[in-house]
Amino acid sequence: MPKLGMERLRRRQLIEATIDAVHEVGFAAASLQAIAKRAGVSPGLVAHYFTDKNGLLEATLRALFEDLNRDMIARLTAAETPRARVEAVIDANLASNQFDPRLAKVWLAFWAQSLHVPTLGRIQRIYQRRMFDNLFHALKQVLPPPRARDLAQGLAGLIDGLWLRATLAGGQPGSAAARRIARNYLDAQLARETVNA
Repeated sequence: MPKLGMERLRRRQLIEATIDAVHEVGFAAASLQAIAKRAGVSPGLVAHYFTDKNGLLEATLRALFEDLNRDMIARLTAAETPRARVEAVIDANLASNQFDPRLAKVWLAFWAQSLHVPTLGRIQRIYQRRMFDNLFHALKQVLPPPRARDLAQGLAGLIDGLWLRATLAGGQPGSAAARRIARNYLDAQLARETVNA
């Protein structure tokens, strides 16, 4: 009889092994057998929990997304103004842990696979929608809805672009610089709205 909580621990162990494997050898070379070996389990156990490699990648990405979402919720809960809520979204998505090369390679693999695997595409759309909704909800409290929508789209694109650029360029700009650039963009756009009002 399995110990209580063992399945959850095994799943997390396999997710960590997947992150390590994708980081070290890339998505294509990270086979179920290689991941199982890293985790010290049989490939059959991996298949039992996740069915196939896409199932394992989906679970890994869901775990990364849940970690990011927990951080964002904590930051949003602490934010007391619309501006602070926008900064919470920026800070969660551009936090230093999001620039960890080990995790970044998994996110990149996910983005590439999301174009071909419907379940991964669905996760990507949820992630994009959640970021946009959080930005838009805060911005529409200080801007007319059409402008808030445009600025939310621009900020979401800038956040993703800064992260992608840093990931592909070996960490430059880093987390602090990326957050500063995103905040400067926010300041410039809000100042422009004040001048045009």
